[in-house]
Order: sequence, then structure tokens, then C-alpha cells
Amino acid sequence: MKRVILDTNFLTLPHQFGIDIFEEIPKIVEERCELVSLDSVINELEKIREKGGLDGISAKIALNLVEAKGIKILRTKGPTDEEILRMSDKNTIVATNDRNLIKKLKDKNVKVIYLRGKNRLEMM
Repeated sequence: MKRVILDTNFLTLPHQFGIDIFEEIPKIVEERCELVSLDSVINELEKIREKGGLDGISAKIALNLVEAKGIKILRTKGPTDEEILRMSDKNTIVATNDRNLIKKLKDKNVKVIYLRGKNRLEMM
């Protein structure tokens, strides 16, 4: 079973672009997968929520979805991107739109799910 790590920017897609990532990711992965996120991602979303505005609304919705969908939260010790890179292996797929992180993951041969054309998800 694959583990899909959901990054901060990816969890805001449902509000920003109307994409149901929880329905679409299993279709793309084409096998059983466990959706997880990191405590540092949750902390980032909480900070964004506190700032308010459209980003704050996206973060609030993301936090509500994480809870409603029962997403497992992994404990971390370092910065989010470093922890994602450390945890990633052949059984991991990372869902992110962070270009720098995507490049590092590709160099490590880790699959990535990202937003393509503001209306669909793709995996590379």
C-alpha cells in the first residue's frame, strides 16, 4: 500500500480550485493508499487560518477536511520540506505544488501528485 503525504498547499486545493483531492488521489494512484499529513503542515495551516482572508478560509476548510476525512498526522522534528524528503521512499507519493520540493523529490525518484492546469491532478 502506498502512503500519500499531503503538503500544505495541496490541502488548500479543494477550496481554491474546487477539486476533491480525497476522491481524485485514489483514482490517480490506482492502488490502495493511505493519505497522511504532517504535524508541521497542520501548524502551517493554523497560522494561515489565523491571518484570515481568502487564504485563511482555504486553510480553515483544509483543517476541517483533514479532521473529517480522518487523515493520519505524522509527528515531525524539522521543517516540513526536509521532513517530507526524509520520509519519502519508493512506497511514498507526495502531493504538493511546491516546485522546489517537486524537483528534489524527482531527484530522489519519488512520485509526485500535483495540480495541472488549475483543474485536474496528475502524477509524475
